[in-house]
Amino acid sequence: MVMVFGEITTKAEVDYEKIVRETCRNIGFISDDVGLDADKCKVLVNIEQQSPDIAQGVHGHFTKRPEEVGAGDQGHMFGYATDETPEYMPLSHVLATKLGARLTEVRKDGTCAWLRPDGKTQVTVEYKNDNGAMVPIRVHTVLISTQHDETVSNDQIAADLKEHVIKPVIPEKYLDEKTIFHLNPSGRFVIGGPHGDAGLTGRKIIIDTYGGWGAHGGGAFSGKDPTKVDRSGAYIVRQAAKSVVANGLARRCIVQVSYAIGVPEPLSVFVDTYGTGNIPDKEILQIVKENFDFRPGMITINLDLKRGGHRFLKTAAYGHFGRDDPDFTWEVVKPLKSEKPRI
Repeated sequence: MVMVFGEITTKAEVDYEKIVRETCRNIGFISDDVGLDADKCKVLVNIEQQSPDIAQGVHGHFTKRPEEVGAGDQGHMFGYATDETPEYMPLSHVLATKLGARLTEVRKDGTCAWLRPDGKTQVTVEYKNDNGAMVPIRVHTVLISTQHDETVSNDQIAADLKEHVIKPVIPEKYLDEKTIFHLNPSGRFVIGGPHGDAGLTGRKIIIDTYGGWGAHGGGAFSGKDPTKVDRSGAYIVRQAAKSVVANGLARRCIVQVSYAIGVPEPLSVFVDTYGTGNIPDKEILQIVKENFDFRPGMITINLDLKRGGHRFLKTAAYGHFGRDDPDFTWEVVKPLKSEKPRI
């Protein structure tokens, strides 16, 4: 069974049940054997009108100008970037995410026909702290737990995962004779998907972001439009942090922003470069403030967050950050200019 519930302000007519069934089918939930049958499962929909109190406080029932649009809720958002990978993302998270994507690929193309849709990955990387910058040394542990059918042995699972999933994803230079592989360590993972666990949007916020690096304010992204700063605020601070590192101002950076519901201007903006900045953090903070508009309505415009075209569908799997895709506008590095010349 799939339940869809929440509040929304819209004039659009949406076939929620059709979207649910198509999504489940595309994931691979096509029979009860794999955990859910997209065509036969029960779909409960309870979408109600957004509270008028929230609506008027945020966008004044669509009468406010973009720069006047208030935040859809209170909260703290964090953006993080590091120079350890071309994606400006933590290597441990990049590898874990790519392993997950590879699992889907070899399942759908038949390379590992015994695979089923459910699964998890985790990569432990040994680092050197280079005066605040993180330098990957080696992969310490690779963990993959993946759903499988009844026919495959544990030995074949381990062999196939090493050959077809791990080998194409993790560069050989990071693997050595001491690298530990935990491949389906529980021994059996036949029952999975909704049959094995009750899922809920928002339970995987660390996978959506930086894999435990940086910080997280606790708000989920999915199911929220750009007025919800849990989403748009996190996107703009990611762009800010990534731009700081990509412009050579620091090797590692976190940018924090906080909001009050109904208030356009952020309550605070904070920058920390972990001691890796080429100039003082307070100067980097000033540059960030000069180059980024943190008001929710302007974030929506500057990142083109209402473009449509199912762009947010892509964020539902494999993370919101570090993606090379034109729809991920918050990943575009912005040239940073300062009005105040630095001496």
